[in-house]
Formats: sequence, C-alpha cells, structure tokens
Amino acid sequence: MGEKYFTAEDIRNLAYSFQQSRILLTALELGIFNVLNRHMLTSKEVSHKLNTDERATDRLMNALVAMGLLKKIHGKFYNTESAFQFLVEGNPEFLGSLFHTNELWKSWSTLTETIKKGTYVYRKRSENFNWTSSFIEAMHYRASREAKIVAYMLDLKNVKSMLDIGGGSGAFAMSFIELNPEIKAVIFDLPQVISFTKKYTQDFDYKNQISFREGNYLHDSFDGKYDLILLSAVVHINSYSENSLLIKKCSEVLNPNGQIIIKDWIMSEDRTQPAGGAIFALNMLVETKNGDTYTEKEMKEWFHNAGINSIERKDTSYGFSLLIGYKN
Repeated sequence: MGEKYFTAEDIRNLAYSFQQSRILLTALELGIFNVLNRHMLTSKEVSHKLNTDERATDRLMNALVAMGLLKKIHGKFYNTESAFQFLVEGNPEFLGSLFHTNELWKSWSTLTETIKKGTYVYRKRSENFNWTSSFIEAMHYRASREAKIVAYMLDLKNVKSMLDIGGGSGAFAMSFIELNPEIKAVIFDLPQVISFTKKYTQDFDYKNQISFREGNYLHDSFDGKYDLILLSAVVHINSYSENSLLIKKCSEVLNPNGQIIIKDWIMSEDRTQPAGGAIFALNMLVETKNGDTYTEKEMKEWFHNAGINSIERKDTSYGFSLLIGYKN
C-alpha cells in the first residue's frame, strides 16, 4: 500500500476537526437536543430554558444547523431526524456513550504534557458517580453489539462456569448465557461498578445465572474454578508485568480444558496497525498510569509464563481481536 498523500488543505481540515466535535459535545452537555425534542423554538427561548447566554446560544445553534444536526425555519430551530434518533435522551438509540466522549475531551487535552512526562497528568476519579456512569454507558453501548458476535465465535458448548473480569455492564456474560443457558457467570469488578452492573442485569431473563464479586483484579482473589475466563477491554489498562501476573492468576482458577480469552487490540510488531489500536495507545497514555496496547507476541508471553501453550487467535470486523489460551 502506497504512502497516503495529504494536501495542505487536508492537514488544515485535520487540525480543525476538533471544532465540530466540541460543538456537538457542548450541545449534548447543555441539553439542546432534549429541549428541542418535538418542539420548534427560537434560540432565545432555548437560552432561557437552559439559563445560557442568548447570543452565544444562537451562534452555537446556527453552527449546529450548518453541521446538519438542526434545522432552522423563520428563526425557529428543531432537531433533524438524526438528532432526534441519536441525541435526545430517552430515545432507544440515544448515544449516551457520548457523555464519556465528553469526559475523554478533558484527558486528551493534556496529551502534550503527558508526552513530555511519560504518563497521565489528568487526575480523573473513577469513583466519581458521573464519570463511572458515563463510562459504563459507553462500554455497554459498544459491548452489547460486540458480545453477540463474540459469543458465536467461541466454543461455549462445554462451558458451565464463567468468570468475567472487569465485566462492566455484564453485556458479555448475558450474551454468553443466552447462547448457553447452562453457564453460571461471576462478574468481577470494582464496587462502584458492580452497583451499575446489577442495574443492567436486573431485567435479564437468566439473571439468576449471574452472581457478582467486588474487588480489584490485580490484588484480590478470584475464588472458585471456571471453564472460561474473559478479559474484555482489560489488558490495555495495565502494564505488561501486571498483565503477566493477571494471566497467571486466571490460570490458577481455570479448570482443565478451560479457556482464557483476551479481547482487545492486538498490535503488529511495529505497533502501527491496526490504526485504531495505535490511536488507542495514546488514549491509555492520557487516561491511565500504566496502560497500553500490546502485540500478539507480548500476549503470548503472558500465556506461556502461566503454563498455557495452546493459543488461538481470532480476528473480528470491529478491529479488536481475540487471543484464546487453552489449559491442557
């Protein structure tokens, strides 16, 4: 594949692309699309409802019209069909995950300083309710779509017990159980996350098949024995050595013929592909103390160090991949 050529205009557009992102996120943060839900209002009326500056609100809404997210007729604004479908809270397809994107804006703004220092400088607090809520919502939105595909890619017919480490909303555990209702799953996550997990799983048809365990996966024991252990979007949070220890811990509670599944970006040896993973490595740099994206060779080393030598890779259309270690 040849080198991609950028014109000067391409580079300028790339540099300015943050502007439309910020306009969208600010409108979402203020609740403009909610206020306009099934209404046609002037910017003055909207500013009064939101307690914002009238002129500034008008300019923001004009920009949203220019971007195609609002319509304006005779001085009154209303949502486009797309804005109504995806940006109004309460609608079935509302992109609640964008609230987490708004949080990421803050940490990504520290990228230059982070590169100088070598680790994150933005001090978010994961125990903060709003941050945790937006994060779990973002993860659930993505995971609920990915989980059904992943479940069909795996051999679940002999799985009776499952440990979902960092299970978040429980989307993967629920999809696996739907495919094999004999599975009993334990979702392991931090206490402040488990409170959300219980809400996401409370209406699940097989909710009695799910139990919860609170703890820190790097420090607390997992207990029990399992046929399948899932690490979905977990290893990129940790350092290489932390992941090596984590896979060892998993191996110790894995039944014979059981499987440990890493679902994550798997990088090429030069760490430039897949492109999403190369960019995500920077996300981990600004968001975590030790996080990164890892190569297949590095992941296999974790398995080998844990005494697991039968390893299989499966790629998905979502960009991430599965690396599966089988215990003999």
